[in-house]
Amino acid sequence: MKRLIQPGVAMALSLIVTGTVISAPAYAVENQEAEAYEEVEKGPNNGRMLRQDGFAIELAIFEDGVPPEFRVWATLNGQPLSPDEVKVRVVLDRLGDVQDKIGFFRQEDYQRGDMAIYEPHSFAVALNAEYQGKTYRWAYDNFEGRVDIKDDIAAANGIETAKAGPGTIHQTITAYGELINPVENTRDIVARFAGVVKKVHVKLGSQVKKGDSLVTIESNQGLNAYTIKAPIDGVVSGRYVSAGEQTDGQTLLRLINNRELVAEIYVFPQDRSKVRMGSPVLLEVDGIEQQPQGVISYIGAEIIEGQGFPVRVAIDNAAGVFSPGAFVHGRITVAHYDVPLSVKRDGIQAFRDFQVVYAKVGETYEVRMLELGAQAGEWAEVLGGLEPGTEYVTSNSYVIKADIDKSGASHDH
Repeated sequence: MKRLIQPGVAMALSLIVTGTVISAPAYAVENQEAEAYEEVEKGPNNGRMLRQDGFAIELAIFEDGVPPEFRVWATLNGQPLSPDEVKVRVVLDRLGDVQDKIGFFRQEDYQRGDMAIYEPHSFAVALNAEYQGKTYRWAYDNFEGRVDIKDDIAAANGIETAKAGPGTIHQTITAYGELINPVENTRDIVARFAGVVKKVHVKLGSQVKKGDSLVTIESNQGLNAYTIKAPIDGVVSGRYVSAGEQTDGQTLLRLINNRELVAEIYVFPQDRSKVRMGSPVLLEVDGIEQQPQGVISYIGAEIIEGQGFPVRVAIDNAAGVFSPGAFVHGRITVAHYDVPLSVKRDGIQAFRDFQVVYAKVGETYEVRMLELGAQAGEWAEVLGGLEPGTEYVTSNSYVIKADIDKSGASHDH
């Protein structure tokens, strides 16, 4: 369904130029077209003047307090003609083989189009007027927010596209903290019976499995030897004795299981009611490109002064990519809902007073003014301005925006 966008002021039809990415010859053509644009004749109602053999039509888009619509005034040798004497029809050819056929009816001293002219006002115009048995015809291009880019140039500029369709909006809150090794993943190894260390079977940094031999000790009572086994899988993060030393009740080794870490992040008090056990969390770790995901497995009952409520998320670290102490921030999903039409927020750009994406038809790109709903994460809900299934630019849309902006053309009809 075609959607109308914000009404503005009366404007006259005129040529608005397009460009081509990284093309000096095309830029020269743009300048020539811009000069042609400046020479378009305006009528007393700020419309575009179309003249032929003394007969003239002034065609304007009026959008002051109403949805944009065409209005027509006819003259013969400079004298106004009654709207009842002239029959007018306009056909607009839009990008993508879309055609708008517009008839007119009398309204006071002018003729008024019978349908709204929805954004973008970018089309090829064909106007037929009949007066006293004679037919007058005009045709011209009225393009805006449009650019032609060869596919190989688009690829070289990293321009990517996708088709607009249903999506899921994830409402999130952000929390900050660090990676920690939970206490249950750390073991300090001590001797059960005091004695002399006969052999240390591991080195600092050794990876061990549960049940591997760690230290052999000769007990002071009875001089019997016994071996301490690893209680967990892990890495030897501390070695504090050597063969021949007395145990003396000290910690001999420290094991850390770093295959599973915990992100301890802090939720602001005002957000506490939104957070639930099992809520999905996407984590970003300083200096690491990989973004681990997990769910909330613990929510603290008390506020940590200056930080908030502690929340914990377990992450898989089997590859050893992450380290305790690393700064982390998490995006906690607190709500999600499906929408019938959505676009990626990275593809959205500003164009005049609108938020737009660039639709792709063949090797032509053109703005689509959006009416947006909810926005969260990487997606934005589309309420109007874009047809489902439209191919649009998702990545590096700024390249297209820059090329259109380069033309310097304004929204003038």
